[in-house]
Amino acid sequence: MAIPGGLGIAGVLVFLLIQLLGGGGGGPAFGVDSQFGESPQAADAQQIPADQDPERDLKDFSSYVFIRVQDTWEEMFQRAGQPYERAKLVLYRGGVSTGCGSASSAVGPFYCPADQRVYIDLSFWNDMERQLGAPGDFAWAYVIAHEVGHHVQQQLGTSDEVRRLQSQNPGDRNALSVRLELQADCYAGVWASTVFEDLEPGDIEEAITASEAVGDDRLQSRAGGAINPDSFTHGSSDQRARWFNRGRERGEPGDCDTFSVESP
Repeated sequence: MAIPGGLGIAGVLVFLLIQLLGGGGGGPAFGVDSQFGESPQAADAQQIPADQDPERDLKDFSSYVFIRVQDTWEEMFQRAGQPYERAKLVLYRGGVSTGCGSASSAVGPFYCPADQRVYIDLSFWNDMERQLGAPGDFAWAYVIAHEVGHHVQQQLGTSDEVRRLQSQNPGDRNALSVRLELQADCYAGVWASTVFEDLEPGDIEEAITASEAVGDDRLQSRAGGAINPDSFTHGSSDQRARWFNRGRERGEPGDCDTFSVESP
């Protein structure tokens, strides 16, 4: 069996487990869509036999992390006496049609509340390493956990409430978006706290580095423009890392209320 290159001990363990569970790209039973976008590249990739697919390891790892994150939230919802409808994962390359419209790889990973799916272009793995300076298996896991965090917000009605407030107060649109994104970072930290025993040294640092790498200030600086906090929609590098750590410290979703604090 080919072991995925670049994965730490935790990554290899979950890779092996998904193989035993019947991985090879996932399937409906695991909440992972088999469709692979609509670009020519995606159509070609779908015809590659599973044992020859150069991205098979990344697909399997992505599928397992997604499943495990959802297992965690389903258990938390059950303990709170609330129903939880599982999201699905769509892995693609190039472009994909969603319930929220068409998207290209330039969009980056995202969650669509209209069809309750997380969409991730597999090329983002290379982008994280080469462009963002945030490589590693647990950095990738953070990305997936963050997007599932948006699904949790949809299940709780938080995202609907934010959209309502944004419509009523257009001037607060960006600030509300930042709070929504930081809460998803915190929710990613909540999940990270549940897998602490499976991690190896450096894994948490990978996730923190990834959260900092996608801060609005870091992205604006990398693009060569001036840093403008009023234009932030996801939060600064410091904010994103801080809220991820806040969720990770106790593993309590209640610690992730980014809307009640004066300044997140």
